[in-house]
Amino acid sequence: MNPKTYEPTPSRRVAFLGLGVMGSPMAGHLTKAGHQVTVYNRTAAKAEAWAKQHGGAFKATPREAAAGADIVFCCVGNDADLRSVVLGADGALAGMKPGAIFVDHTTASADVARELYAAAKALGIAFVDAPVSGGQAGAENGLLTVMCGGDQPAFDAVKPVAMAFSRAFTLMGAPGAGQLTKMVNQICIAGLVQGLSEAIAFGQKAGLDMNLVLEVIGKGAAQSWQMDNRGKTMVAGEFNFGFAVDWMRKDLGLVLDEAKRNGARLPVTALVDQFYADVQAMGGQRYDTSSLIKRLK
Repeated sequence: MNPKTYEPTPSRRVAFLGLGVMGSPMAGHLTKAGHQVTVYNRTAAKAEAWAKQHGGAFKATPREAAAGADIVFCCVGNDADLRSVVLGADGALAGMKPGAIFVDHTTASADVARELYAAAKALGIAFVDAPVSGGQAGAENGLLTVMCGGDQPAFDAVKPVAMAFSRAFTLMGAPGAGQLTKMVNQICIAGLVQGLSEAIAFGQKAGLDMNLVLEVIGKGAAQSWQMDNRGKTMVAGEFNFGFAVDWMRKDLGLVLDEAKRNGARLPVTALVDQFYADVQAMGGQRYDTSSLIKRLK
């Protein structure tokens, strides 16, 4: 976590499920903003350590962590992980009070978002799908971009609290719209990183000073967040900056599955997904997404 200034908002009783590289700092920002935070993590020792560091409470099950909370935030790995912490006898919904709100920051399928929205609604609980962009650095700095799907009243109630870890928190439409927007985000990133990889590899083969090249072209139409934040690290062959190839392949799998359903044509995205498979085969499962350039060396 890095320091930030929080907008004053009434203290709420919240829970946070999932304390990975994203969830842990997000929950920490909620505490720093003055909210009462109870956490759950599949590895209980991690939740206990978080509570000792940040002063919150920890519980052994999602149901216990969610009990009495006004808002339950969640950030886990995939659809199956999400269902495991939301549904069932020990799931969060079993412990939540009517009128509470579940906010899911997992990058998951639009289908599971709609499924859990319906399950929550049947219990008088609101559900907002709210995947994030900004990576580990965004979570640590409390500057994530959050794209939401759900009902306006639930969104309005959550936003002042979620701004503790957000730079932008926007309602994109009906349940599932947040996940679909995140898919658009990942399509854009995949193409950008591949283009940047090819450009740097080309420049290096041509004998150019690529750090100087990036400084120059970064002032023109080629500029992007990826170039500004990953260009020089790609030149240096450093690939330990957060979002891992394994997770990108999971996300692109969601994108390609959705494209099959809606008929979208994604030839470049499908190709880049296979390039990431090549990086995995090279042992780069935990490299960050800019490691596409390793295929070109």
